[in-house]
Amino acid sequence: MEKEFQHHLSRMPENSAIKQQKLPAHRLHFSNQAVFTIFFATGAFCFCIGIILLLSAWKVQEIEINYTNICEDCAKMRENALNFDKQCTCSIPFNLQKTMKGDVYMYYKLYGFYQNLYRYVLSRSHNQLMGKDLMDVEDCAPFKVTSNKIPIAPCGAIANSMFNDTIILSYTHSTSEHIQVPVLKTGLTWWTDKYVKFQNPSFRNLSDHFIGTEKPPYWQEPIYELDTSDPGNNGFLNDDFIVWMRTAAFPTFKKLYRRLYRVKYFSDGLPAGNYTFDISYNFPVTKFQGEKSVILSTLSWNGGSSLFLGLAYTVTGVSLWMSSFALMAIQGKIKKKKLTHRR
Repeated sequence: MEKEFQHHLSRMPENSAIKQQKLPAHRLHFSNQAVFTIFFATGAFCFCIGIILLLSAWKVQEIEINYTNICEDCAKMRENALNFDKQCTCSIPFNLQKTMKGDVYMYYKLYGFYQNLYRYVLSRSHNQLMGKDLMDVEDCAPFKVTSNKIPIAPCGAIANSMFNDTIILSYTHSTSEHIQVPVLKTGLTWWTDKYVKFQNPSFRNLSDHFIGTEKPPYWQEPIYELDTSDPGNNGFLNDDFIVWMRTAAFPTFKKLYRRLYRVKYFSDGLPAGNYTFDISYNFPVTKFQGEKSVILSTLSWNGGSSLFLGLAYTVTGVSLWMSSFALMAIQGKIKKKKLTHRR
């Protein structure tokens, strides 16, 4: 009996304040006034932030041109896969009524293109994209190998469907001279994508490292010829390729295509006047009832022209204020009931 009692004692927790749960505790108890103050203060904060974000978004200048129907002849030609090697261009003149000051960015925008499909997102080879093993195509179905069983590089559905329209912006000067607007094709990606997730097998003789592989079926040129003039923007390190490989969450999305190079006539931005988009139409969209646009936009301190964040803060602030008034009304009714019961 004594042994059983000692064994029972040995299993008991130590006689300390923590293990015996004797530490002092404090239970928060908010008064009605404190709750109303918190709701009002938080609501005011959210409302003010929302208004600031909305004003900032409204200051962003943006022009969007949907060229799906404008380039209708090219769109029809691209519906036939046999015309993949034929060139088709169209010109879209437009007038910029107000100068776009500061940094200007060019985007392409796709409607109805689902980059968020599960099998599509998984169809890529991280080992290949990091330059570790170009023959690793195991996860790239259905674009792993060619009909001759040659590995595809870059493999996968994402790479195969890369946006490949060429967009050139020209400015008509007062002397009726057409000037090609200088743009930068680097500095478009996230830092982690450019320097961590994507790497070339080598910076020297890049094409030699891709011997034994084939370009994706829908590509017009191999990966090592995306930008032969700049080794830092060629191969898997090509900015256009990296931007496309970061898949979008929604079927309507835009991706950064170029940045304005602010020199000469364009040192302050894009001056008001007549412009032309010369587009080499390669990317088909009408087959899946999609559309595509080109966008010119400035940016504010909090990003582009999206109103979502500002509206979210504003609605949250208004909701908190309405909740505060509702709570005050409920509290007033409860007080009245207590008074009537006392009488």
